[in-house]
Amino acid sequence: MAGTLYGFPFDEDLFLYRWRTHPDPVLSALLNSGAMVNDSEIARLIASGSNQYTIPYYDNLTGDELNYDGNTDLTATPTTGDSLTGVVWGRMMAWEKRDFTADFNSGADPMEQIVSQVANYFNKKRQSRLVKILNAIFGISGDADWSLHTLDISTKSESVTDANKINPIAANDAMQKALGDKKGDFALVVMHSYVANKLEGLNLLDFWKYTDASGIQRKLTIADYNGLTVIVDDGVPVTDSTSASGAKEYTTYLLGRGVIRYAEAPLRDNLPVEVFRDPHKKGGVEELICRYRETMHPWGFSFNLSDSSVVNKTSPTDTDLSQSSAWTRKWHHKNLPIARLITNG
Repeated sequence: MAGTLYGFPFDEDLFLYRWRTHPDPVLSALLNSGAMVNDSEIARLIASGSNQYTIPYYDNLTGDELNYDGNTDLTATPTTGDSLTGVVWGRMMAWEKRDFTADFNSGADPMEQIVSQVANYFNKKRQSRLVKILNAIFGISGDADWSLHTLDISTKSESVTDANKINPIAANDAMQKALGDKKGDFALVVMHSYVANKLEGLNLLDFWKYTDASGIQRKLTIADYNGLTVIVDDGVPVTDSTSASGAKEYTTYLLGRGVIRYAEAPLRDNLPVEVFRDPHKKGGVEELICRYRETMHPWGFSFNLSDSSVVNKTSPTDTDLSQSSAWTRKWHHKNLPIARLITNG
């Protein structure tokens, strides 16, 4: 519906369309790599407004072959199955502009400015939330097979050596440890710029390039490394070393295609964005109000909404999603191309 925002023409439908299609270098890279994909089945399950969804699946066939000798009776082995459970959360945000401090610039493009900032704002929040979910599943305890998906070569002493840093074979070692002969299921590496810089110094990264509108060729924060797509993102976990003073521990994620499933949930009255004006407040203010509901689910895991560590059952907060005790691995670990490599650089 057409209206005004901050004194400029504003159309909610047009804004929403451009908000959802506005490019973001981090999120677009993840989507293009295939690590996070839209899931139409999850979208269908949550279309009724539920905050939880369940996806059934069949287990792999089991049993021993019997000898076909004309004398042995054949006994059928029953098929079994289980299910994955995921959750939907909602977030909202509003921005205010006061009439008293309004800037007037006839050459400005306010719609593009608003779209670019709102899109990037929510995408950064989404990226941060995804990292918290990954941290949570890697924190699952008491699972020996899942522990194979972490390779920690960071120092456990007071000094850091080259053996504790990224090297030409570290990623391959992590993938082999996690999946063995299925390590080819990995497709994407997400690493900190400091770690990427180390690999670049070893001439092991080939950064993608693009040509801008002026015809100038520029490097992207995406590269190829041993057949894997590398995303350079300083949003991955970086912590202080517990043993070497002043040293850092960097987490590098290795992911396969489609390991994160994404779906948007519907909103009441379909109002993800609206404009509100209050002429009485602070001499007159205009507010842009945004809200959304969505799910990002690591494939092969379940989230237990009734876990005691989850406080907000209706819409789990980021703190709730970060609770390792609420997550359970359901699939065989070799069907989960998700791993992490921890180094000192």
